[in-house]
Amino acid sequence: MNLLVIYCHPNHQSLNYAFLQKALQGSGENSSVSEVQVLDLYAEWFDPVLVFHEHKRRRDMHTDPALKKYREQLLWADKIVLVYPIWWGRPPAMLLGYIDQMFASGFAYKDNGKLLPEGLLKGKSAVCVSTMKGPAHYPLFWLNNAHKMLMRRALFQFVGIRNVKFFEFGNMERPKGKQQEKLQQIYRYFKTLAR
Repeated sequence: MNLLVIYCHPNHQSLNYAFLQKALQGSGENSSVSEVQVLDLYAEWFDPVLVFHEHKRRRDMHTDPALKKYREQLLWADKIVLVYPIWWGRPPAMLLGYIDQMFASGFAYKDNGKLLPEGLLKGKSAVCVSTMKGPAHYPLFWLNNAHKMLMRRALFQFVGIRNVKFFEFGNMERPKGKQQEKLQQIYRYFKTLAR
């Protein structure tokens, strides 16, 4: 199993970075994991800004040479792991900019004349590890589960990825947020992860 871990937080001293390290530690001790690649969007200076004009059209985004490396990573991965904070009820703009560019028509899906397009990333699975300052059930009760709906339905199912696992950790800025317990949960999950 090949894991592509996409990390989206600007601070390598953050709790999100600690979750990344636990995911990598667990994966490294898992005999089912063949190889792991890490894409650190901030360290990579990934440009999340969409630019379209007469020489750069949206319909050609799936062949943009500047994004070739990232397309190859997504094709290579059996499992796509996203590690990020939830800000304003959704992933950071940096991650959304990556999604806007990478999950493009002609690469991640194609229109087929039906209500929903054909997902071109079938057979892959995804894991979302996210943290937030607010309570764990805040997105469910206050935001109608918008974060999970965005990631599961509007993104992954749209491109053919049906198997999506969520770790949505709340109260992460509180002294009694059980951060160590949750870090160990991520370590154990990736250590025993099967395809």
